[in-house]
Amino acid sequence: MKALLLSTALVLAPMTAAALDLSDMSPAEKEAFGAQVRAYLMENPQVLREVIEVLEQRQEAEQAAADQALVAANAADLYDDAASWVGGNPEGDITIVEFIDYSCGFCRRAHPEATELVESDGNIRLIVKEFPILGEQSLVASRFAIAALQTEGPEAYKAAHDKLITLDGEVNETALRQIADEAGMDTDSVMAAMTDPEIDGVIAQNRALAQRLQINGTPTFVMAGQMIRGYIPLDGMRELVSAARAEAD
Repeated sequence: MKALLLSTALVLAPMTAAALDLSDMSPAEKEAFGAQVRAYLMENPQVLREVIEVLEQRQEAEQAAADQALVAANAADLYDDAASWVGGNPEGDITIVEFIDYSCGFCRRAHPEATELVESDGNIRLIVKEFPILGEQSLVASRFAIAALQTEGPEAYKAAHDKLITLDGEVNETALRQIADEAGMDTDSVMAAMTDPEIDGVIAQNRALAQRLQINGTPTFVMAGQMIRGYIPLDGMRELVSAARAEAD
């Protein structure tokens, strides 16, 4: 009976096996206890699903709370960074920060949907953080995009960004010059600016910010104090925007 009560407590009460004091149980009682737990779970497998669901919900809530604290602690670097491109509505009631890598397949998949979200909504401020983490091609692409922003301005950056995220082929000087030429940039100035130490500083700052936020993959979105790690479809993004507005009201 003692073993049965203990096994029932284990699977039904909000506690772990480590929270039970088994030190006063004899070997025979421990064996009986294990057998009772196994028998109960075999007869009631839905209990495991329920426990897993509760555990996942708690983990998600803990992660959301931790993310919110990290976002709050780094708000200035996220939202008021003069080195990052700002698009959409600068006075929008919702700000989305996106960490991107041009070589990231999911970033490429998210790009047209994020663009549609911002354009169709009309009241979203979008900030893009260059976060090259997938190798030399990613780094070269980010250098070019930042150089376009610094030498030619926001419209040139947007043109470069859109071309780079859809580029089919190697990121090399020929491809970058073609992008700059087609966008009407001063191509030689942009190419020369790519080696400016200030660009190294922008990338280093973004990487340091990502490290503080515990971001290690792309795309990662920051919105309404929360982080969305990975690709999310357009409808899902719209739901998150609506929820953020409802919470702010």
